[in-house]
Amino acid sequence: MFVTAELCIIPMGTEPSVSSYIAHCSRLIQQSGLKHSTHAYGTNIEGEWDDVMAVVRQCHESLHNAGVPRLFSTLKIGTRTDKNQSLQNKLDSLDAALREP
Repeated sequence: MFVTAELCIIPMGTEPSVSSYIAHCSRLIQQSGLKHSTHAYGTNIEGEWDDVMAVVRQCHESLHNAGVPRLFSTLKIGTRTDKNQSLQNKLDSLDAALREP
């Protein structure tokens, strides 16, 4: 099943700046080969369900192995059975709607 997801991982029990941990996780997502886009408060990921869930798990396990004692994550997941839809399709649809009077 194809899935679009938004992942936000917040390391806890670390120093105030968490950018190095987020960069660590971003590298794992890049290496997965999944289509993704990072923004200020998370990362959008799209692909097959098992592949997306595997990289989410890998991020958690890798950050814990790197010494992060606690992680708080939010994961939003979208699936459709009526048509194939990518994250770019969703953005294109919004742009079209914004051009309408």
